[in-house]
Amino acid sequence: MDEFANAVTLAVELIARFDADLVEIVGLSLWVSLTAVGLATLIGLPLGAAVALYRFPGRVVVAALMNAFMGLPPVVVGLIVYLMLSRAGPLGVLGLLFTPTAMIVAQCLLVIPIVAALSAQIVADLHEEYDEALRSLAAGPGQVLGTLLWDGRFSLLTAVLAGFGRAVAEVGAVMIVGGNINHATRVMTTAIALETSKGNLALALGLGMILIALALTINLAALALRDIARAQHA
Repeated sequence: MDEFANAVTLAVELIARFDADLVEIVGLSLWVSLTAVGLATLIGLPLGAAVALYRFPGRVVVAALMNAFMGLPPVVVGLIVYLMLSRAGPLGVLGLLFTPTAMIVAQCLLVIPIVAALSAQIVADLHEEYDEALRSLAAGPGQVLGTLLWDGRFSLLTAVLAGFGRAVAEVGAVMIVGGNINHATRVMTTAIALETSKGNLALALGLGMILIALALTINLAALALRDIARAQHA
């Protein structure tokens, strides 16, 4: 019990004095996850909106894949990216394996289905609600898309936040493609796993506290955005 109390006390001290190692790990985690989510949003949001609004060959297959890949095991994604970026892989010449870029790619692939599937549902619901009004205004496809995306912006942000939550808490894929290299590819989740195995509970707990705080912040932001979206449509 004393050991646990001491570890918690040291963890709080590390956070309070902005320990250099802790700040470096948290900073890299946020940079990798935010970059991955930004790229995933640029891909997943238009994809989800297109599936919700337009009819095209293979639409049903794309929709099914989006929903299926929401539960794709991270280690499988990590393995695929590893094989693609390894020296024997088609992209091995780029030398991206065991770099933050490889971690961004892996997280991006994990987040795209989440953003796309949730966006498709949000846009489809809005289109059903506004379809008659948009038809009466003779809105073109581009106008319809723009109107729905703007009107559903708060709900769509919750989809992005869900993707960020998945990315920042990911460990399996980034461990495989990043290698958990100190001062290079060590992020919060992989550092927690390593420091716990080494018995450095203070740093592991400190990172865990920050990760929990991020998760709570994400959920509170999502709830606030949901309330705003509901008030907007009331």
